[in-house]
Amino acid sequence: MIKPYQIIGIGITFVFSSWAASIAMANEAELKIALSLADVLRASRTEIANQQARINDPDIGDKGLSADVISSNIIKALAANGKADPTAADPSTLEGRLLIAQLEAIREIINENQMLINSKDIGFKGFVPAVFTQLVNERFGEKVGTEAELKVTAPVHLVRNRKARPDKWERSVIEDRFSAADWPTGKLFAENTADSGGDAFRVMVPEYYGQACLSCHGAEKGEMDITGYPKEGGALGDLGGSISITLYQQ
Repeated sequence: MIKPYQIIGIGITFVFSSWAASIAMANEAELKIALSLADVLRASRTEIANQQARINDPDIGDKGLSADVISSNIIKALAANGKADPTAADPSTLEGRLLIAQLEAIREIINENQMLINSKDIGFKGFVPAVFTQLVNERFGEKVGTEAELKVTAPVHLVRNRKARPDKWERSVIEDRFSAADWPTGKLFAENTADSGGDAFRVMVPEYYGQACLSCHGAEKGEMDITGYPKEGGALGDLGGSISITLYQQ
């Protein structure tokens, strides 16, 4: 049984309860894979968030943020939170294949955006965690095909990028479970499903606004944030989104 644990990310507190008793014990291995992918996703997003000041510094050309540097920082962050080194995963296993694909996707997106990152005399570059994460998840999908899917989504009224809109199942989990007054804060939801993509084991991990999130998503509602989007007027601790992991049954 997976025990409750807590991870602090950029402006977000993640709290995971023991997974629902309704999930068959046979899915424990799949849940471990899903949460490993979520761990790497959060660590990479946090790293890009932590580097925003440097990325957006108009006085520096080469920022020294190569794929090697970013990858190393991600692995260090995972270790600091007691997480396994994803590079040590067995490549002959599903978990190993997926983690390797995810790390490759991260490195490729960093490499492909070096010109933007290193642009001098330009301040805000728009290479924010949300954009980076979307690009990484799309590249991950290209690599793993029908084996798995990673996505960061949110309640419909909070979605800024149409590509991140929740599908029918994700929307149901967000609206009927995560948004319910009696849903324990941070409790994930997992379920065996069948949809157009085939039979799958799906996991949703809720995310909540932390202090750092409110600079873009807090008050005053309607005021433009640094990215040019109107702020949502969210408050500390509000449900802000969800990581969605799908493992397709082969």
